[in-house]
Amino acid sequence: MADPRGFLNVRDRELPARRPVPVRLLDWKEVYARREEDAAALTRQAGRCMDCGIPFCHNGCPLGNLIPEWNDLTRTGRWQEAIDRLHATNNFPDFTGRLCPAPCETACVLGINQPAVTIKNIEQSIIDEAFARGLVAPQIPDRLTGHTVAVIGSGPAGLAAAQQLTRTGHTVAVYERDDKVGGLLRYGIPEFKMEKQHLDRRLEQMEAEGTRFRPGVAVGSDALTGNDLLERYDAVVLAVGATVRRELPVPGRELAGIHQAMDYLPQSNRACHGEYVPGQVTAAGKDVVIIGGGDTGADCLGTALRQGAKNVIQLEIMPRPTEERPPGQPWPTYPMLYRVSSAHEEGGERVYATSTVEFVGDDRGNVSHLRVVEVTFTDGRLEQVPGTEQLIPAQLVLLAMGFTGVPAEGLVDQLGLQVDERGRIMRTESFGTTQERVFVAGDAGRGQSLIVWAIAEGRSAAAAVDTYLRGSSDLPAPIASDTASLTV
Repeated sequence: MADPRGFLNVRDRELPARRPVPVRLLDWKEVYARREEDAAALTRQAGRCMDCGIPFCHNGCPLGNLIPEWNDLTRTGRWQEAIDRLHATNNFPDFTGRLCPAPCETACVLGINQPAVTIKNIEQSIIDEAFARGLVAPQIPDRLTGHTVAVIGSGPAGLAAAQQLTRTGHTVAVYERDDKVGGLLRYGIPEFKMEKQHLDRRLEQMEAEGTRFRPGVAVGSDALTGNDLLERYDAVVLAVGATVRRELPVPGRELAGIHQAMDYLPQSNRACHGEYVPGQVTAAGKDVVIIGGGDTGADCLGTALRQGAKNVIQLEIMPRPTEERPPGQPWPTYPMLYRVSSAHEEGGERVYATSTVEFVGDDRGNVSHLRVVEVTFTDGRLEQVPGTEQLIPAQLVLLAMGFTGVPAEGLVDQLGLQVDERGRIMRTESFGTTQERVFVAGDAGRGQSLIVWAIAEGRSAAAAVDTYLRGSSDLPAPIASDTASLTV
């Protein structure tokens, strides 16, 4: 059991130090220093876990991670058992330990009256230690079932579904439209948040297990149509994400220098790895404005600063969140708080309650300024505040306002699938669709969400596919297709 006095003896959170800002802005490496783990600090933090009678961290995490168990195994240095318990519910803790916003921590029982246990850091420490000790090995199936499955999309949902189905003995091919596998993990996440060596070693593990990767194939095009998939495979899992970008249709949108974040970030990631990117959009020497205050906006901020931007402003139309839990978002829900990411530490300015009403250009057709105005909530609606209009210099504007769903044309249309009013592919509780043998996992069915939900969706969809193919399944299914997050 856990240390019965751990949370009484140690009341403060201890996290690894980030590298100094002037140093990390000079490269693209992860912000945390590469060093030997402070074993004493890790033991103290893992010992703070109360081993609650009802561990609400399980409810905060859609994967149902066995957090109290692997916390105590970490406290006692039992690394093999710790990684076994972690992998029992999570295929990729090396991804979530770096990228997940940790809803488990906001649901931590200790967090009611103390700082929550550093669950995310402990998770990352377990998987990094496991790789360092050679405790992560391919899990090759004893025999094959003879069934074939196509997974379309190689983001976290697709990879999780593929790995689960491969391990149970099905022959799985993962199709990816980009030239390399990984989806947003490879081209949407900057290197300073997750170095791609962590993705590559997982892909090597999956290949050793038998998963086959098919990059550079645009499924839904003439190269491989929906009918081709149904003819070649016994089941199909669509994990194509929600890729339709939200637009900002205001005057001046046609000006040069205004780009979607998911056009800008992949170019930077490619350049980081030595690829030649013709016509690369760069922030060097420019006034940059990022429209959107979420994680993607922060990724753009950190990228622009490393490229040598002159000045960066991140605009958010919503008001600035509070630093404490709002009364309407009590424990154990995931609250909307004012959070400071590593990119926000590095520079730039965050401006809240501000709306862009026009892009202003120069005489050559390039964006030069944004015309913005302050907004306020009145009777549940955003209204402009008179007299607050101003111009902001900008030679580069990045739109990081999220996504609105899946493209209705192409593969979705070819398979005869239905899309709801939120742009999501309609599906049953068991992740199936109106087309027999076609299943949906991840953002394509749930809508834009977190990486931990994507992995949970992939695992659950894999169990549904296995049940369809064999009549029953031993694969875990942590969520149903309509399971909601613990929010208000």
